[in-house]
Amino acid sequence: MSFRALCATMLFCFAIMPTQSGAQSTDPQTVTYRATIDNVKYVYATAPPVAHLKPTNILDANSLDCFGNAIKKPGDTTALVKGDNPLTGPFYVDGAEPGDTLVVKVLDLKVDGDQGVGELGAYFGALNGTRYTAMLHPALPEKIWFYPIDHASNTATFQALDSGFKVKIPLHPFLGCIGVAPANGEARSSIVPAEFGGNMDASEASAGNTIYFPVNVPGGLLYFGDGHAAMGDGEIAGSAIEVPMHARLQVDLIKGKATGWPRFENDNEIMAAGIYRPVDDALRIAYTELVAWIHADYGLSEIDAYELLSKVGKVHMAEMVDPNYVVIASVDKKYLPPKK
Repeated sequence: MSFRALCATMLFCFAIMPTQSGAQSTDPQTVTYRATIDNVKYVYATAPPVAHLKPTNILDANSLDCFGNAIKKPGDTTALVKGDNPLTGPFYVDGAEPGDTLVVKVLDLKVDGDQGVGELGAYFGALNGTRYTAMLHPALPEKIWFYPIDHASNTATFQALDSGFKVKIPLHPFLGCIGVAPANGEARSSIVPAEFGGNMDASEASAGNTIYFPVNVPGGLLYFGDGHAAMGDGEIAGSAIEVPMHARLQVDLIKGKATGWPRFENDNEIMAAGIYRPVDDALRIAYTELVAWIHADYGLSEIDAYELLSKVGKVHMAEMVDPNYVVIASVDKKYLPPKK
């Protein structure tokens, strides 16, 4: 079969339309895509899609680590890095229109390698002077840690740089970056989290959870990247255990119903993201979104939902180092009425 005929057959059978090399399908419900340093993006924006997905399709794709897989051995530095948080995508979801909600179910995430990287960089981090938190003292020097991944025990090993101390850390793979194109023609850096999702560094973006995003442009334009093998709350030094990732994501649409901010859900909880600075405003956004969700889908009045969350709501500080802070407010479904 000629290359042209093969492409035509793939388009007919699998309904994908890649605009760059790397996209293909293995069955009518699965679209596969291979990201490389040559086809990643560094902004969330309206851009030509690398592939089309239909609602209920499964995307089987990889992402590079936040350094573009450039840091591999002792002695390597961030001078080798072409750009921060390279993104896989965007993926156009057929039928998605502004005013809809894009549904992304995280079916599976696997660390795509045997090593993770941690980095302390100049002018970045919660306990470091930055250009926006100005200090007279010099910035902390760049430091890099390597984390061997043991897939059999599902752990990574922290090795101290200044002593012989080691400790194993359980893996919890998640996507530090996942989001859609912003509204109003904006292009936002892959470092930034906001209403469109982006660099939320939320451990809730993990297997078994469903994420809801506002559709701001035709097709939604889904991006993901910045895989994390594990991360502490706040990502205070500015990095997680940074890893390449292999992801399986199922997309769907809720037509004619919009969400203002990213939301997460699993069998036990509903969770709403608040993304802004200062952190108290991020928390207010998260809880306001959660009150609205409970009112709309579970039937409680807003004032009753407000009171209930004051007693059983939970807050997770996802990250406090990016241009906007990210707070996740959640509630266990056992405290809610049956869903309407």
